[in-house]
Amino acid sequence: ILVVSGADGPMPQTKEHILLAQQVGVPAIVVFLNKIDQVDDEELLELVELEIRETLNRYDFPGDSISIIKGSALEAVEALTANPQIQRGDNEWVDHIYELMDCVDEAIPLPQRNVEKDFLMAIENIVSITGRGTVATGRVERGQIKVGESVEIIGLKDTKETTVIGLEMFQKTLEESVAGDNVGVLLRGIQKNEIQRGMVLAKPGSITPHRRFNAQVYILKKSEGGRHTSFVAGY
Repeated sequence: ILVVSGADGPMPQTKEHILLAQQVGVPAIVVFLNKIDQVDDEELLELVELEIRETLNRYDFPGDSISIIKGSALEAVEALTANPQIQRGDNEWVDHIYELMDCVDEAIPLPQRNVEKDFLMAIENIVSITGRGTVATGRVERGQIKVGESVEIIGLKDTKETTVIGLEMFQKTLEESVAGDNVGVLLRGIQKNEIQRGMVLAKPGSITPHRRFNAQVYILKKSEGGRHTSFVAGY
């Protein structure tokens, strides 16, 4: 969901987000034109919408056909805070959010979960739980993991093998987790200072760490909010 202020229109950062979405292969976009409660001039909103569509077209998204839903997130939140029992049809601002999510369901394809390959999860954060141990959190990139299975901690330091003794997602205990889940993995016998962001958890023997690799990169131009000067040796 690309959120654009109806009062301000696309900002330089908006264009950067669209560019990044295009570079990483985001397959579809839905636009939410926010803060329309601050705009009295309908023609101004039409101009903002036109600018959004032109910007999307510039970065190879189908700007002419992409859905743009208008609303106010603040008005919707305030209405739901005042009355959490609001149903669809009771409040125009809340209805705009329902309309947005309907559009997401229709326009955004469900990601294909890669559950057949070996388990891999990049560690995004580490939490130490008193009396339980160390929890590594992150998104499962591929495969699946179950409580009791062995994993390797790979990258930055010597590879270590340990056992998964707990899985948790959104404060719910799980027996297994699959690709696409954002999960906390409780690791047996691992201290918090032994792992860090940037390491990965993987099925033992499935991958090896490397110090050199080939990569394809896109450097933002100055006009796109990127560097103003050249790269130098040792950057």
